[in-house]
Amino acid sequence: MYAKYIKKEVPDLNGTGQTQAYYKMQLTPKTYEQFVKQCAREGHTDESIILGVLSLVSEKLALNMAEGFSVKIDGIGTFNAKLGTRDDVLQDAFEEGERSHNAKSIMVTGVSYRADNDLIRNTSRKCVLERGGVSRIRKSQFTLEERIQKAREFLEKNLFMRVPDYQQLTGLSRTAASMELRQLALNPDSGITSKGEKSQKYYVLRK
Repeated sequence: MYAKYIKKEVPDLNGTGQTQAYYKMQLTPKTYEQFVKQCAREGHTDESIILGVLSLVSEKLALNMAEGFSVKIDGIGTFNAKLGTRDDVLQDAFEEGERSHNAKSIMVTGVSYRADNDLIRNTSRKCVLERGGVSRIRKSQFTLEERIQKAREFLEKNLFMRVPDYQQLTGLSRTAASMELRQLALNPDSGITSKGEKSQKYYVLRK
């Protein structure tokens, strides 16, 4: 079975005058039931055994991560819990004497997964690709310099900015706005930096 890839257009963040491209797999959902049936069929075993093993691995993986362990499963990858604050709690400042959260406001907000190199190589070896289509970005009526200025002006009036705010300011798609903000946060000349991670991430003026 051939997998399809999509060529996606991303914003010009280097001032070259040309947008950049990256490639993304066009994903087809496979249900848990379908996956279990495939494992049982190709492994010549009962579905109940596959279900039992997967259920046990999931339960014990959660328990070990909850206890602070980083768990490595050969051929699959390494898992560990990620911490953050509740959505209704602002991020801490790190400076001495600043307000600090207690344990009740800190929670597991995600799981970090690093794929085993053998899994990556095995996937690549089995993968045969064909073109699936092209995805264009939504253009903004403002130049990059104008978008940066709008972001700075917003942050001068507000404590922080999130991706939807930048979308509204610039007219970019969510994907383009998110990618552009990440690049701006990495560039000291933009005057903008980021704090937090993933759903907790927000942007502030660089000091």
